[in-house]
Amino acid sequence: MAVKSSLTNMVAVLGLTCLVCSALLGGAYALTKEPIQAAAAQKTTQAIAQVLPHFTEVEYNQEDGFYTAMDGENLVGYAIESSVMGFGGELKLLVGITPDGVVYNTAVLAHSETPGLGAKCTTDTRFMDQWRGFDPSVKKLAVTKDGGDVDAITASTITSRAYTQAVSNALGVFALLNNQEDPDAFSGDSVVKIEEGGQDNE
Repeated sequence: MAVKSSLTNMVAVLGLTCLVCSALLGGAYALTKEPIQAAAAQKTTQAIAQVLPHFTEVEYNQEDGFYTAMDGENLVGYAIESSVMGFGGELKLLVGITPDGVVYNTAVLAHSETPGLGAKCTTDTRFMDQWRGFDPSVKKLAVTKDGGDVDAITASTITSRAYTQAVSNALGVFALLNNQEDPDAFSGDSVVKIEEGGQDNE
């Protein structure tokens, strides 16, 4: 004999279904939480190792988004998170800066740039390698089109400007950490301007 449908029955079935689903989701979260956290920590450590010399320990300042890397009692440098708007959306970098204010290296943490164009900021070795040992006290932090010393990615000037601005912002944070009077000293002329409907080929 079929159970007669009623509002009470439907509410009970719906409630039971929600409870079962919640229990399953909670169980899945508990099982995957630690592996996900471990993978994220490993990825972060690898990124820091890419942008700074050898270190033995790292301390994260979550409020300001930077890592302080130490080798014993010696300061190795800072790995500073820096986000700007690129051509396709947010471009997020990790910028390693040694105590003397030189960019040791950079790494892209996330981006939404155009494949084959701006996305080359992660694969174009000519573009990426120029950031190794970039000394803003000697070189101008702006793309060559703006009178600086940064060679832009071919047909991707907007992305290149954004990348340069992200590095500049990180150097500004470094200046504040070191109590320098002018945190904007490294800003150059790398402000990113994107016209609606434009292309990343200025």
